[in-house]
Amino acid sequence: MMIRKSVSLLLLALAGCALGPVYEQGVTTQDELVARQGPPAYVAEGKKGEQRLFWPTGPMGTSTIMARFDAQNRLLAYEEVLDTAHFSNIQAGMSMDDVQREIGPPWAPWTVYFAARDEIDWEWRYCDSWGEMARFNVLFDGTTKKVRSTLAMTDTQRFGIPAATCGHVYVAPLRMLPGTKSQ
Repeated sequence: MMIRKSVSLLLLALAGCALGPVYEQGVTTQDELVARQGPPAYVAEGKKGEQRLFWPTGPMGTSTIMARFDAQNRLLAYEEVLDTAHFSNIQAGMSMDDVQREIGPPWAPWTVYFAARDEIDWEWRYCDSWGEMARFNVLFDGTTKKVRSTLAMTDTQRFGIPAATCGHVYVAPLRMLPGTKSQ
């Protein structure tokens, strides 16, 4: 019976870790969030004193968390921004700063300049809505630094081979300690 309770508590603790921290809109302050998550990789100023803080998991990660704060440093939103809903906000004519304000910074090694087209390509890895690894690219005019177009492709589409899936949490089976038996 004691082992069952211990396993149940362990599973609850693991579930809590998998779900991530809980922050309360309008209550959690910017200082509290930064104290728990560490300094953000990028900070963008928004409208009316709003600030957006970004925590990307690159280069191989598929997540960028954005926390928005009002002028009083109270949390307005805490959300994943590498998804189709946020990608759809990226429009032709936007500046590089505008793009970063929406989905955070690209991972530096995945920023390329193509001289023949005078084009700058920024890339983000993400997990698409079907659970497949994918890439989102924003293509900028090299002279004006304004968005020309965007492109989203799964790794299967891009490389022609089955790609890894993502977005699933793997929980390893519990190992029993020597001298104990499962209940």
